[in-house]
Amino acid sequence: MRSEIVVIGAGASGLMAAYHAARALVDAGSAAQVTVLEKMPRPARKVMITGKGRCNFTNVKDWNAFSGHIRSKANFVKSAFYNLPSQAVVDWFESFGMPTVVERGDRAFPASHHASDVVDTLVNACLSLGVKIETEAEVASVERQPQGFDVKLVDGREWKCARLIVATGGLSYPTTGSTGDGLRWATELGHKLVPTFPSLTALVPKGYKQTEDKDLHIDRSTPLAELGQQLCGIQLKNIQLSLQIEGTEADSEFGDIDFTDGGLEGPVGFQLSRKAVKALVNGSRVSLDLDLKPGVDLTELTVRIKQLWAEIEKDPRSRGVREKERCRILLGKLMPRELIPGFTAMHPEIITLERRGRADTKVWVNLVSIAKALKSWQFDIAGYVGYERAVVTAGGVSTDDFVAKTMESRVVPGLYLCGEVLDIDADTGGYNLQLAFATGALAGLNAAKSL
Repeated sequence: MRSEIVVIGAGASGLMAAYHAARALVDAGSAAQVTVLEKMPRPARKVMITGKGRCNFTNVKDWNAFSGHIRSKANFVKSAFYNLPSQAVVDWFESFGMPTVVERGDRAFPASHHASDVVDTLVNACLSLGVKIETEAEVASVERQPQGFDVKLVDGREWKCARLIVATGGLSYPTTGSTGDGLRWATELGHKLVPTFPSLTALVPKGYKQTEDKDLHIDRSTPLAELGQQLCGIQLKNIQLSLQIEGTEADSEFGDIDFTDGGLEGPVGFQLSRKAVKALVNGSRVSLDLDLKPGVDLTELTVRIKQLWAEIEKDPRSRGVREKERCRILLGKLMPRELIPGFTAMHPEIITLERRGRADTKVWVNLVSIAKALKSWQFDIAGYVGYERAVVTAGGVSTDDFVAKTMESRVVPGLYLCGEVLDIDADTGGYNLQLAFATGALAGLNAAKSL
């Protein structure tokens, strides 16, 4: 079978590449065929689960603000971004009848908050221009031929094409079809690979999971230890989280975190996970320092805690109440009540037992220690959740081997790569899907122009 342009992968970047290739061909009056090969039964499985099914499909910041959230070489994707800026992506979806809304942090969503609307729009846009989308079409190999490429499928079929666009994603969420095939084909065709690792993933504190294995990859299904059970399900807002690598602060973020069945996640946890995972993989000691009260300094907080303690002691309801119970009352005024068991378990120093005799023990509540713990709650990191639930893959095919203005390979003419298969990744918040759409659009446009 023959198609002038073949796109491997019907994800965000692949479908956008197919649409823009077909659009360019139709506008030029060409009848050349664009075909998308997708190994899964349905297109864009990963898009369907993005943003917990709500699909934050782009971020409408301008380039200067947007580029600060790119964790790889931002300059490589600058041309792609300007070819299809964030607002243009919003306009594109709306032009196909999908209403959108922009929420806090410049994050754009379908107005329905259903990821299926994003997928349906991408698919229908492609079909409207005659793009052929073949599902359950798993590619086994890619071979370079004198006049183009020979794409062989697992079921024995073959596709021949003049231009090939590889948009197979990285290694994250392999159940959606991202199993690293494109990385393998690119290296077989002579491209360099930047080492990959999971990013935007859960970091697992020591003692959080029931594991004695020294493997840094701690599967999400590993049962929670007692500490994990105490913390799982708690969300904390407006905190400061600092990443420590070998005892030195490497990064710090303000915002929200979630304790989940995987470990420490949420927007701020994800932001720090890339550097944390990379440091762990490189053998460094990693910890997170949680400041529950970033709005006040230690001195102010200590004074406030002492005032609260004095109020509790004066309260008639405190008569006959043991010190440990008074301590819980105090902590309830300083943090969500569900956080108290985990907090006290990790900070035994806030309670001191003084033995005055064989049968006489005095309990002291260390108010200064509570203040210090609230300002600096240390989590030593044992490992991370791997690709099975990582949002994106850091690393990938080296962008040094590709022309930024076209997405074409410098090594293999006629070959284009886009999206997560390349060494491009960014923060959570719509940035990664925007990069997928932008690089896909540029690859598709230039593949069609080069015919």
